[in-house]
Amino acid sequence: MADLREALTAAQAYRAAAETALAERLAQAPIDREQRAAHGFAWVATTVAALEAVLNWYESGRETNPLDAKIAMLAFAEGIGQLVGGLPMGQNEMFRPADLGLSGAARTLADACADLLDADHAATRAEVAAALVGGHWPSETLHDADLDSIRDQFRRFTDAEIVPHAHRWHLANALIPDATVQAMADLGTFGVCIPEEFGGLGLSKLVMCIVTEELSRGWIGAGSLGTRSEIAGELIATGGTEAQKAEWLPRIASGEVLPTAVFTEPDVGSDLGSLQTRARREGATWVIDGAKTWITHAARSDLMTLLARTVPDAKGYAGLSMLLVPKPRGTDAEAFPAAGMSGSEIEVLGYRGMREYALQFDAMPAPADALLGGVEGQGFKQLMRTFEGARIQTAARAVGIARRALELGLGYALNRKQFGKAIVHFPRVADKLAMSLVDFVTARELSYAAARAKDSGKRCDIEAGMAKLLAARAAWSNADASLQIHGGNGYALEYEISRVLCDARILNIFEGAAEIQAQVIARGLVGGRN
Repeated sequence: MADLREALTAAQAYRAAAETALAERLAQAPIDREQRAAHGFAWVATTVAALEAVLNWYESGRETNPLDAKIAMLAFAEGIGQLVGGLPMGQNEMFRPADLGLSGAARTLADACADLLDADHAATRAEVAAALVGGHWPSETLHDADLDSIRDQFRRFTDAEIVPHAHRWHLANALIPDATVQAMADLGTFGVCIPEEFGGLGLSKLVMCIVTEELSRGWIGAGSLGTRSEIAGELIATGGTEAQKAEWLPRIASGEVLPTAVFTEPDVGSDLGSLQTRARREGATWVIDGAKTWITHAARSDLMTLLARTVPDAKGYAGLSMLLVPKPRGTDAEAFPAAGMSGSEIEVLGYRGMREYALQFDAMPAPADALLGGVEGQGFKQLMRTFEGARIQTAARAVGIARRALELGLGYALNRKQFGKAIVHFPRVADKLAMSLVDFVTARELSYAAARAKDSGKRCDIEAGMAKLLAARAAWSNADASLQIHGGNGYALEYEISRVLCDARILNIFEGAAEIQAQVIARGLVGGRN
């Protein structure tokens, strides 16, 4: 659509003006003092990148699905409307053009897109909602038969093995059953990106996105189980010795070994340079002392990728090393049977199925060859190489949740009758469904764009941050809208949407909170002093 291409060009010019304005501010003041301006710019850049992804999606499949054009039109109307009127950075934080001295640029953008902004899109939203009622969805093909087949395989598995049981597992705070974990392993879930020579599938980050999205649609726990294998696999594949690769990668890929990421510490959060857990050599072993928190799947895991300070005299990141620490798998009777290791469960609202733990290490031994790559002081750099993939995967988890929230809202709206008709026919309900679909597609396409950037071999921390930033917002927004459609029933634990809302909320926090993603994006695009 020529009009959308012109609108995108105008939006890109607005983004350029915002970048210039921020650069001028950061030349005079540290980025932390200009956080609102910097993070607002990050949201501007993310919104424009999302419009680029949506238009590329639409243009790659035009003439195949008439619903796609309506989705693209609504995405542009909303995206540009937010650029000129106010971008939601949080529930009570709006970034407006005046916050970065962009009022004039915003008026220019509004003038260039006047036809789009002034149009009444109510009819388009109604048509999109009606399409959903009729069972029609926008295009999702990746124009590759193998990729589409992988999606279909994991969707059928999720519908059969995850969706019917997930809410019961959640309410019981149960671990994902071993049989389900094995079935996921048989599909290759844990070795998607591990090289074939080490028993993995050797496939792309785009495939990883598809797999994660479909599993997360069933339950975030299922989609997230592969995240630990993804992180550990990439750590070892990119930083491990040949012996470490041979020992661990085939076992991770097969699902024989379930890893867990042991990085976060109490009161440290994202400031990894302040980590205090220590590891020291003692004869032929390493000895670990310290505390970690918010460690997912710690009890049932077999291998810890553990970030610790091994060079006590080195400040900040320089003293950190990554250790591969094997441990016996816990049981119901004894969660942490390893010598020198104990833990307690952190009870959480959602994101169940693996459980969260606070861990304590008191002279826990680790093998002499535990040091990743056999080198000290490289732990932070080794970890940073996994952040892009982990954040893209988190975006994919959010996309899956955004879709499930929409499915639940649609199903309830079709069946719930009020005042003599199904509530899906009331415009405020239909509007929620239509815009939830728009947000889902937008987040999905931006996530795929980030995965493709990663697969191209380029550094893509900015693209990964944008994908996670936008997809997390879409998951929460869709879950909230779906619960609102459910009304009072949505607040009842028996309804699945109550779980989806709790699961969606964590996405804006872990793998780097939204504020961290915005900081990464702004610093990466503009720079600025600390």
